[in-house]
Amino acid sequence: MSQDLIRALDLLEAGDWEGAHVIAQDDPGAAAAWLHAHLHRVEGDAPNAAYWYRRAGRPVFDGSEAEEREALRAALG
Repeated sequence: MSQDLIRALDLLEAGDWEGAHVIAQDDPGAAAAWLHAHLHRVEGDAPNAAYWYRRAGRPVFDGSEAEEREALRAALG
């Protein structure tokens, strides 16, 4: 599934937030929950993002959105 999550990051970076969100919603894993958190952070929905960070077992990311995408990509391989 990590390839799907990488595709979601590609979609997000291309401006397709909704397409990326659909992919994140379809994956029950922790990495997808982190991506889901990031998507809601980008959206500006901090409470929803916080929920998904908790589901991912991660603290709220304190760097920039670009730095978080880099960290996601690194974690996904």
